[in-house]
Amino acid sequence: MICGVDEAGRGPVIGPMVVAGLMLESESQLNGLNVRDSKKCTPKRREKLAQELNKIAKTEVIILPASDIDAMREGLTMNQIETKLFASVIEKLSPDITYVDSADVNEDRFGKDIENELNFDIRIISKHGADEIYPIVSAASIIAKTTRDAEIRKIAQEIGKDIGSGYPSDAVTIQFLERWIDGHGKPPPHTRLSWKTAQRLLNRAKSKRIDDY
Repeated sequence: MICGVDEAGRGPVIGPMVVAGLMLESESQLNGLNVRDSKKCTPKRREKLAQELNKIAKTEVIILPASDIDAMREGLTMNQIETKLFASVIEKLSPDITYVDSADVNEDRFGKDIENELNFDIRIISKHGADEIYPIVSAASIIAKTTRDAEIRKIAQEIGKDIGSGYPSDAVTIQFLERWIDGHGKPPPHTRLSWKTAQRLLNRAKSKRIDDY
C-alpha cells in the first residue's frame, strides 16, 4: 500500500492546522483524475476532487485547533509538531511506503524524524515540493486543504464575521482581527495567540488605548 501525507494551515493566525493522509494500492488509481497540488486548483475543483478521492482511497485526517497549537508550541517547534502529526496519520493507515512533503530544510532528517516516531518499519520518502512531484501527495494536499476550508467556514459562521482565509498575508483577516481586538480587548476564538501577528496586534491595541488617555 502506498500513502501520501501533507498539511494545510501551518502558517495562519486563525484556525486549525490539518494533516491528511491518503492511501491506495497503487498510484495508478489516480490516473484520469488529474490531481494537482491543492494550491493550483480552484476551490470548486478541489471540492470535486476531494469527493472522488474519498470514494477510491482510505483517508486519515487530523485537525489541530489553534489552542492545541499554542499549547504544543510551549515545548515543541512547528516542525516537531508536524512530525508527530504526520507520524500519527501514517500509524493509523499503516502503509508500506509513504511520500511526505518535507517541512524541514533537511528532507532526509524530516523523514527520519517521522520514522523515529513510529513503532513499525516503513519506507518514507521525504521531499520538498512533494505535492508537486507525487500525485499521491497532491491528493493528500487536496483532502487537507478542503478540510481546512470547511473548518474556516465553520469558524466564520460561529463568529458571524468574514474572517478571510486566516493567513497573516490576508488583508481581510488582519482587518477583522484589528476590529475585534479594538472592540473586545482580546483576540477572537480560534486565534493562535503564540503567533507574532496576534501579539503584534494586541500590542498595537494596548498602545492605542494608552495614547487615548
